[in-house]
Amino acid sequence: MWDDAFPSFLIGLREGLEAGLIVSVLVATLVRSDQRARLSHVWTGVAAAIGLSMSFGAVLTFTAANLPGKSQEAFGGTLSLVAVVFVTAMVFWMRRSARTFSGEIKQKVTAALGMGAGVLITTSFLAVGREGLETALFLWTTAQAAGSSSGPPAGAAVGLLIAAALCWGLYRRVLHINLTRFFGITGAVLIVIAAGVLGYGMRDLQEATVIPGGTSYAFDLSAHLDPASWYVTVVQGTLNLTPQMTWLQVGVYGAYLAIVMTLFVRGVRGAAPAKPVPVGSAAAVAAEPTAGASAPAAGAKPVVLDATDVAGAARRVSVPLDSAEVEQPATPAATRAGSAADPDPDPDPGAGAGSA
Repeated sequence: MWDDAFPSFLIGLREGLEAGLIVSVLVATLVRSDQRARLSHVWTGVAAAIGLSMSFGAVLTFTAANLPGKSQEAFGGTLSLVAVVFVTAMVFWMRRSARTFSGEIKQKVTAALGMGAGVLITTSFLAVGREGLETALFLWTTAQAAGSSSGPPAGAAVGLLIAAALCWGLYRRVLHINLTRFFGITGAVLIVIAAGVLGYGMRDLQEATVIPGGTSYAFDLSAHLDPASWYVTVVQGTLNLTPQMTWLQVGVYGAYLAIVMTLFVRGVRGAAPAKPVPVGSAAAVAAEPTAGASAPAAGAKPVVLDATDVAGAARRVSVPLDSAEVEQPATPAATRAGSAADPDPDPDPGAGAGSA
């Protein structure tokens, strides 16, 4: 039972945590905006999204149960491929947006506050509904691969409960989790599981004669391995690797795992945040000459830095000036010195003295 539960447990934990974090951000944004009276709109959208996800899972189960043999295999294999596409896209999206999705949701909620209850309900419904549909689809495919085992529903339930507890702890600030690392580790494990689901889907399509090669086996260890042994059950339940696999299954499994895992790991390593520059010292540092920079040319006008131009100071610290920037005119402070009323930036000293 529990050997089949691990993939569902992981998807329930990860997707549940994503959806829970979204709900937490929605609620926190309303509370901090003193809009507690509108929390019911958020919960209405969340309840509708949960209902849609459960209905979607029920439709998949009912449709598959009422199809004949080969059509059922083709239906299951096609949905397995769709599930792999959704899970792969979700893993890469979360790796890229783990640091910014909270701010994006806050912006959407803030914009929805001034547009009525319907927009706020729709915002929460769409934010949670996408996670729910992905969860329902992937859980259905893993349950199909496990057969009649009760492991997938139990694993998904445990994962969702733990995700709810983690979200509550994060919201109450009694827990601190490195979400970037969490989604990176679970994303890598999900890629391995998705590779197995892809191979299982290909096998279904071969059994439905949609794809040829159903009898071309890369290996057949069924005579040497006991399918009921605990180690075979664990490997088959978690990775969808069976003692008997076709060449297409092995090729697709290996190609997907090699390509997707390489891209994912490379992206995780390249997502290290740059070292921030202290804004408070930016203006002081910017006023100092850059190390290795050449001295200003003779006759060149110094660049005057406005004391309030902190953003400009930060840019001067973090981005070295190139030749084009050196040749640019003075900053706004120097420009204000030679305003529109005095278009000549270098007036004749004699003229000024005469006017005095």
